[in-house]
Amino acid sequence: MPETSGAPKRRDSRSQPARPRRQSDTNRDAPLYGALDLGTNNCRLLIARPARDGFRVVDSFSRIVRLGEGLSRTGRLDEKAMDRAYDALAQCAERIARRGLKVDHLSAVATQACRAAENGAEFVERVRKGTGLKLRIIDPIEEARLSVAGCMNLIEQDAEAVLVIDVGGGSTELSWMRRTEQGLDTVAWTSAPLGVVTLAERHPEPPGSPTEWYEAMVADVTEAIAKGAPQDPEYHQLYTQGRAHMVGTSGAITSLAGIHLGLRRYQRDLVDGLWMTRADCEAAAQRLINLGPEGRAAESCIGPDRADLVLAGAAILEAVQRAWPCERVRVADRGLREGLLLTMMNSPSAPKKKRRRRRKRSRHGAKPTPAT
Repeated sequence: MPETSGAPKRRDSRSQPARPRRQSDTNRDAPLYGALDLGTNNCRLLIARPARDGFRVVDSFSRIVRLGEGLSRTGRLDEKAMDRAYDALAQCAERIARRGLKVDHLSAVATQACRAAENGAEFVERVRKGTGLKLRIIDPIEEARLSVAGCMNLIEQDAEAVLVIDVGGGSTELSWMRRTEQGLDTVAWTSAPLGVVTLAERHPEPPGSPTEWYEAMVADVTEAIAKGAPQDPEYHQLYTQGRAHMVGTSGAITSLAGIHLGLRRYQRDLVDGLWMTRADCEAAAQRLINLGPEGRAAESCIGPDRADLVLAGAAILEAVQRAWPCERVRVADRGLREGLLLTMMNSPSAPKKKRRRRRKRSRHGAKPTPAT
């Protein structure tokens, strides 16, 4: 398929999902909630208010910290990497304090880097003492569940099955689901210990033979994801027969979408919810291979911080698409943080917004009387 260039493609508005948006003046009395995700590569914060169609974003923060840099070689978090992550977390703590966010309305989690590192718990304690943030190290199954919750409204209502792919810095979570009369049930899930950082460290980009290098990453991922995949041939056929689709969430996949659209700058409203075919994904990956490290760094949707990681993400997605060969993947610029927010907001203990009681008005202009 030829590469996309020029103006971004317009999507059918009927297929666009409801998205978290900036808060409007109409919901300022709703309580604030915060979700903080410290991953292997990124530190990200969302602060939002509940709304009728989900929530409205009040404040956000994202920084590439590469907390897991070198972890696959040493088994420990590097001192400089911890300093980078600590500085980003300190800025998050300042934003949270400035907004007056209640402690019980904040969910702060750490994922694969802190899970796998010998000194992960020590770093979490350092953060607690220095910033007041209480990070909770979550296990892979909770990480997968939260990512699915954050992407739920990107799943087509008539899809018989769906595979949600959450590509992280240190691991990749895959959740296979099937539609039943009761809704979507999880068929299987797995957490492969390969993310964009760990895969890129295992396969440094060589000066030549980029195709062979890329295929080596795909083969590595293919082996890693096979262990936890469903073995039911009938379920597998739902994907090959076009009765299922994928949802891909990660910075690497959204960057791939930006390359596919030919964006001069990243635009979330064009990327989140975008449908890409398998051929689209392969063409975007090939373009990234052809660009080389310097060309990828110059792309505004990638930049120098992700230039050495984006192809690792493309290789992970391609390995999944080869193993589960369905035609369509929906791109999600959402995931774990959104899942954290929605889980808190939908909790039975969450405070509900009080509804104003309407007052009856006389047909003849008499004073209104309280509604009964």
